[in-house]
Amino acid sequence: MEPGYFSVYRSGDLKRRVSKTAELLSKCTLCPRNCRVDRYAGELGACGISADAIVSSYGPHYGEESVLVGRYGSGTVFFTGCNLACTFCQNYDTSQLRHGRKVSAEQLAEAMLDLQNERCHNINLVSPTHQVPQILAALEFACEGGLRLPIVYNCGGYESVETLRLLDGIIDIYMPDVKYGANESGMRYSGVPDYWDRARDALREMYRQVGDLVVRKIACDDGGTAEVAVRGLLVRHLVMPGRVAHTREVMRYIAEEISSDTYLNVMGQYRPVYGASEFAEINRQITIHEYREAVEIALQVGLRRLAD
Repeated sequence: MEPGYFSVYRSGDLKRRVSKTAELLSKCTLCPRNCRVDRYAGELGACGISADAIVSSYGPHYGEESVLVGRYGSGTVFFTGCNLACTFCQNYDTSQLRHGRKVSAEQLAEAMLDLQNERCHNINLVSPTHQVPQILAALEFACEGGLRLPIVYNCGGYESVETLRLLDGIIDIYMPDVKYGANESGMRYSGVPDYWDRARDALREMYRQVGDLVVRKIACDDGGTAEVAVRGLLVRHLVMPGRVAHTREVMRYIAEEISSDTYLNVMGQYRPVYGASEFAEINRQITIHEYREAVEIALQVGLRRLAD
């Protein structure tokens, strides 16, 4: 199955979208923060990244969902910076402290091709929201170099629908981590006043573009097989202490407004790191009961495809 972006590249439309998204950097409105800074002039908005692509690391990753990992791993590219300011971020050294190195579009393309050569099943772009123009510029070079892997957009759920529309036909798998089902929690723990409003809009647009997750069995070099995702929506939701994530609202919206066949990963790995100690209500790990309650809510509202 040919990834969607290759036909966009072949038609010449990818070049147009590279240009269109690049224009947004001069008065940045890539995400709902709408900082309107000139990143070409070195001005920094909430994400803390200028006009250059900044990457923390890349390589095969075996800790993702099984449908992404398959046999040979998910080809993960960790981008530096983030448009959210989550006080409990487990990757805070990359997202908040912004450890990473500047790479050119050609170098980023080479990283994607390296991952393909290592037999990874996909290119997994982690925290891509604020570096969409840089990614598309690199993708053009990667297509010329023979990239044919599905592209995974692994984001925090706080997205601009206008930017997502520029990715229509390019992204094969959307994987938002839908953090909260209430704007109040988004403000308190991630520093944005309208998280749930924007996340709902983003989910609708993502689903419109790619639909439910499609998983296919593929042959592996050793004669075995693996089941891997090739296209569609995969939603993550991190269970947090004290129900502050408003899990029921998130699950109900997905089941009723998106699709009851949405592939969902209810994540139980919350840890009170980085700045979580500033908030007594989240300064602890979740309990087994809290995790089981979240899974039960998902089943109650009719979500049938839960990640193992």
